[in-house]
Amino acid sequence: MFSVKTPDEVVDMIYTRFGNADLKSERADLVNACGRILAQDIVADTYVPDFDRSTVDGFAVRASSTFGCSDSMPTLMRVSGRVAMGTRPDEPLEPGCCVSVPTGGAVPEGADAVVMLEHTEDYGRGEIGVCRAAAPGENIIFRGDDVFPGKTVLRAGRMLNPADIGALAAMGYEHAPVYKKPTAGIISTGDELVSAKAVPGGGQVRDVNSSMLAAALSSYGAVPVQYGIIRDDAELLRGAVSRAVRECDIVLISGGSSVGTMDATRRVLEESGEILFHGIAMKPGKPAMLAKVAGKPVFGLPGHPVAAYFGAELFVSYTIGVLMGRELTSHSVRAYLSEPVSANDGRALYMGVFLEKRDGVLIAVPARGKSGLITRLAGCDGFLCVPRDCEGFSGGTEVTVTLYGIH
Repeated sequence: MFSVKTPDEVVDMIYTRFGNADLKSERADLVNACGRILAQDIVADTYVPDFDRSTVDGFAVRASSTFGCSDSMPTLMRVSGRVAMGTRPDEPLEPGCCVSVPTGGAVPEGADAVVMLEHTEDYGRGEIGVCRAAAPGENIIFRGDDVFPGKTVLRAGRMLNPADIGALAAMGYEHAPVYKKPTAGIISTGDELVSAKAVPGGGQVRDVNSSMLAAALSSYGAVPVQYGIIRDDAELLRGAVSRAVRECDIVLISGGSSVGTMDATRRVLEESGEILFHGIAMKPGKPAMLAKVAGKPVFGLPGHPVAAYFGAELFVSYTIGVLMGRELTSHSVRAYLSEPVSANDGRALYMGVFLEKRDGVLIAVPARGKSGLITRLAGCDGFLCVPRDCEGFSGGTEVTVTLYGIH
């Protein structure tokens, strides 16, 4: 029989049982490091930039030399040199003089401001007039303004984004220390299943869950490994589970989680390890189970595609995050229900929704259907949850819609 847990209890159990996983790291080249989880703090050992540089085209000056100037009374300055991009000035700036610098160019020693080209007049003969006073530090990025030795730039556990990759490149990194992606084994069970490319015979259906779960696992940051379709035979399943546990960090078994004489998943997992729970107070997905085998999480997910999907989206994704050293997150929006949604059986109800804009208002349209129909989810923008202690929502109720996709 089922020993039902609430969704929150399942999440707590996953963290308690697998939160101390031994996370292995590797070095990934920067091109392939985006989206990976940083395995250690990045502490700078250099200056960025490594020189004082101008943020505008103009003239490097001593700010005090420009005080009091105006359009009607410009300050006369001698242009003592020009800085080319990629070079450093050889001489310090002399009083009463200025140096022409391009955007991003090095500022000479002694200069503490840059006057924009637009605020000067060219008098010829190597002289300019400064028509607007500059404040100390104006239009200059000083050495180490961005990064300096000892500064912690990125923290371990962060999912690297393109800006992070740019910061690493600026500090001279060619590779990033990241956690290895967990490998996730996928086993589909059922005498009725045939491959997605096969033409089903009488009573047969294509294996939807292998492809769907592999795509989900990839989006969570794991590496899916498919072990094919296993018939409803305890010995065959035992061998597949043993191999998958040996080769992977997490295993998903699709099908065979219900209580029935032909369901071998529970029996095999009981023999191989410890059943942590069997049954979740949710709809769809109540028959889901989780076991610990050789220290690794092994999920038994329902064979119905929608039920399997929500089991993966809610709990497998969380487990993958635990195995990568961070909590994966999802994005949500607020929308108004187009029609009533009822739920009164004591289970949290998860339902796909379509989002529509009507007169500038975001509307959530429930995707009606049974848990075995994958097209109930296809094309949806996200899903909503009716809590287990709620009898439902009336039409027009503002609800939270979780958008598809984990980050």
